[in-house]
Amino acid sequence: MGVNKKHLATFILGAAAGVAMNKYLNSEDGEKMVENLKEKGKQLKSEAESAADRVPQYFEDLKAGANEKFNEIVGNLKEKYPDVEKMLNDLFAGFSKSKNEPGTGAEEEKA
Repeated sequence: MGVNKKHLATFILGAAAGVAMNKYLNSEDGEKMVENLKEKGKQLKSEAESAADRVPQYFEDLKAGANEKFNEIVGNLKEKYPDVEKMLNDLFAGFSKSKNEPGTGAEEEKA
């Protein structure tokens, strides 16, 4: 693949853009822009570090709030439907038995 006019034009335009950028960055306005960018970068870095430091506490607060809300809901359900807890315990007790225990129906399935 040889170099054609399109490749040569692209190279020349890129080089011209680089020279123009270099001239601008070495001017007073360019130096101000670079300083502003550096300052903004430092601010963003500081904000990111601060946010990263607060993350563990945020999730602890979130967890505590969720536990509190869950306990509130469970308390309300127990208050409004007192027999449900016994019914659910009886229901799930059947699931916790092993399949080979008498009364679970597993021995009839094997026969």
